[in-house]
Amino acid sequence: MSMRALDSLRPLILMLSGFLGASGVVLAAAASHGGDAHLLGNASTMCLAHAPVLLALYLGHRMVRTATLAALVLSLGTVLFAADLVVRHLGSAGLFPMAAPSGGLLMILGWLIVAAGAFFRTESE
Repeated sequence: MSMRALDSLRPLILMLSGFLGASGVVLAAAASHGGDAHLLGNASTMCLAHAPVLLALYLGHRMVRTATLAALVLSLGTVLFAADLVVRHLGSAGLFPMAAPSGGLLMILGWLIVAAGAFFRTESE
């Protein structure tokens, strides 16, 4: 799938930005009202850190050629990471073995894809 074909998924990025932002606030509230501050707090932090980044990538897709791919990878990583911490908080062993570290690796990969955008020509160039 080409970078241009991925651009059809841009509305999903905006939706995920809002979803992660809202989730981050809900998780922060849960952590401060008797939840596991370590697990829920970390999940909240990742959601709230990446929600504005997704919004920026959505808005700046013409300046950062890898924006859509980076946003999708960052989204997947953040959701996987946060969901695993929430499931652990609810008393389970997690989504699956190594889910949170896998999400973390996807977030790192997403940031590297952002960085790689410096080497691709944009539509305006």
